[in-house]
Amino acid sequence: MFKSCNQPFRTQLAATTILDRMGVLPKEVEELLNAALVAELTVINRKGQPVTYPLIPLYDGQFIYMTSSVLFAKKLEHMKANPRVSVTITDPIGAAVEPFRRATIQGDARIIEDDLHSGWEGHVGDLWIAKEPIVKDLIKKRFAMPLFWERSVIEITPKRGLLWPGGRTDQPPQQFSTEQAA
Repeated sequence: MFKSCNQPFRTQLAATTILDRMGVLPKEVEELLNAALVAELTVINRKGQPVTYPLIPLYDGQFIYMTSSVLFAKKLEHMKANPRVSVTITDPIGAAVEPFRRATIQGDARIIEDDLHSGWEGHVGDLWIAKEPIVKDLIKKRFAMPLFWERSVIEITPKRGLLWPGGRTDQPPQQFSTEQAA
């Protein structure tokens, strides 16, 4: 499933397949995404510089979802200009899995904002509530923080990534791809 990092990245990615996975990502990465209460979303700003935001990752087996309030729309502007993003999970407190591991997933983002008031609920409401049950109660009280609940959905199509078993960033990562070899 994984390749060592002794070969160039593109060569390894071409040799990787997804046939033995339930979702599009390796099982170890899916477990990490499902456990993570925070991940780092990195986007590219208009100057070509990376900018990182902490967000809650939601995963449905095909896409990684995140949401953003209209109050914090700068990241959305960056992704509309350049959809290439990465999602990184590095915090053992925010992602309690055993054994711990770290991962970076690179992909393309699409912003869904057809109904900022409640459209996000149809896309990610159940995933968000499953990860953070308190959200169900907070949604009922949305009138107290109306702009916070005006949300865009960030849908990320994973393309490739890196996994550090044991969280050992002093060791070469395992590389993976979601695209089958041609």
